[in-house]
Amino acid sequence: MKNKLVYCLLAVLFVLSSAFTFHKFYVGVFQVNYAAEKKMLQITSRIFIDDLNNAMEKKYHKKTFVGTSKETQADIDLLKKYLSENFLIKVNGQSKAITFLSKEVEADDVLVCYSRIKDVEKFKTLEISNTLLVDWNAEQQNITHISAFDTKRSVLFTESSRKEVLKY
Repeated sequence: MKNKLVYCLLAVLFVLSSAFTFHKFYVGVFQVNYAAEKKMLQITSRIFIDDLNNAMEKKYHKKTFVGTSKETQADIDLLKKYLSENFLIKVNGQSKAITFLSKEVEADDVLVCYSRIKDVEKFKTLEISNTLLVDWNAEQQNITHISAFDTKRSVLFTESSRKEVLKY
């Protein structure tokens, strides 16, 4: 009888402890703003540093240290390449080059990247493809907020939904 009680208590403790374990979320947050007066799309990306380094290591087979004290210029160059291959924008059906401007670390675990697309006139369609971290982790979700012409929209990019065309 004593053994049954011990096993029951252990089972209850196991169930309770597993109910409160930490589940990591795999989310990136992106903001695309159309600044009409500057004829520019301004892009801000917020990505977890550890996930980003893991994804780049998987894709390029090279350990990177972006956003850490061990970061090198080669890491930054690889970051720019990774961003340019996985975050794409077409304006009125035409691909536009995204210029990486800078980055900073926020809250010790999030990398904030600033980019832009210049010479953007008024447009009718904006096509965004966002596959950042998706190939590394099927649970990755990229929330992208778009502000243009006094309209705010949000799009969720996942493994099964990698591209969205917005009409204005």
